[in-house]
Amino acid sequence: MHATSISKLTHKDLWSLEEYDIRRKDFRTQVMHHKKDRQVALNEHMRLYFEDRMTVQYQIQEMLRIEKLFRRDEIQDELDAYNPLIPDGSNFKATFMLEYDDPDVRKEELKRLKGIERSLSLKVSDHSPVPAIADEDLEREDAEKTTSVHFARFELTPEMVAAVKQGASIGFIIDHPQAQLTMTVPENVRKSLAGDLAGEVV
Repeated sequence: MHATSISKLTHKDLWSLEEYDIRRKDFRTQVMHHKKDRQVALNEHMRLYFEDRMTVQYQIQEMLRIEKLFRRDEIQDELDAYNPLIPDGSNFKATFMLEYDDPDVRKEELKRLKGIERSLSLKVSDHSPVPAIADEDLEREDAEKTTSVHFARFELTPEMVAAVKQGASIGFIIDHPQAQLTMTVPENVRKSLAGDLAGEVV
């Protein structure tokens, strides 16, 4: 079992505000380096940012720092909010971003790409595509447009998990009336994502 990747965070995994202040610079550097292997550019404007135990711990520590939260119940609220983002051993969890710098362009593109989050799939080697389970926490599109930020879960079969652990390729597909693409993730990302899955590398 890849416990370090898939176990949920608890109070004992977090630093106090004082301790985090001391460790923050080094930890942030470590997280930023780690995140380089945890993102996939689908195209110029669409990107997946994959969450895991380290990225979630960083988000929680930063939230506690910003909000100056130190009471046990407050910390538990943050754990409850962020722990669902950690992969469970049979899935990948990601933030799906539509990135447009110009507000006017963004507004028009989000209208054009309405429903894009339901058009995203994961592909493991020659296995059948796995549609993204998007925005389980709340609805993020309205009658006119989608939004810039979505949360996606990709649930793998045991056969897919075994294949990835053995080195199978990981790719993504978008099949939307206004956007079609197929891509394979680089090896550094593939190896990092394989660590999200339960079991040992064969």
